[in-house]
Amino acid sequence: MLLSRRFTGRQIKLILRAAVVALLALPAPVSFAAEGPSGLPLPRFVTTRSNPINVRVGPGTKYDVAWVYVKSGTPVEIIQEFDTWRKIRDVDGSEGWLHQNLLVGSRAGVVAPWKPAGEQVALRRSAGDDSGVRAWLTPNFRVAIKECDGQWCKVVATAPAVTGNPQSFDGYLRQEELWGVYKGESFD
Repeated sequence: MLLSRRFTGRQIKLILRAAVVALLALPAPVSFAAEGPSGLPLPRFVTTRSNPINVRVGPGTKYDVAWVYVKSGTPVEIIQEFDTWRKIRDVDGSEGWLHQNLLVGSRAGVVAPWKPAGEQVALRRSAGDDSGVRAWLTPNFRVAIKECDGQWCKVVATAPAVTGNPQSFDGYLRQEELWGVYKGESFD
């Protein structure tokens, strides 16, 4: 049996309001291309601008310092934004808040931090497994990332100076061997 009923304008508004509330209660789909208040995509990788940098437990100077970065150029992932503050995640998975002025959009990465110490990763002369090796890099070695094509990244690896000036090697790493870029991401 079908029931037929006419609704008043007020009842229709209440029904529509309840429907909107129900839709808002549904979980939002996770999107790689979400935008924060800055208008930039979330999540995204950046690097620290200067040193030392206090990472805080909340978005503001009134929050306690969780840890301090002592070297500039450290790669971090911005995972959330609040006003001028950015919630970041580092290679170890630690999360904290930094002011946006302490970050820069240049890209850096960490070589295969998931691999055991002592294992080596080939820095290739060109993008290809059959290309010659320029240098052997160890896990957790930091590199500057110049560009990526979705499979390979052009990087610069700078070794600390033992005597004299530091040595830099440019070459290519498989994108899957870097923390600091997303799978399939390409940029130049």
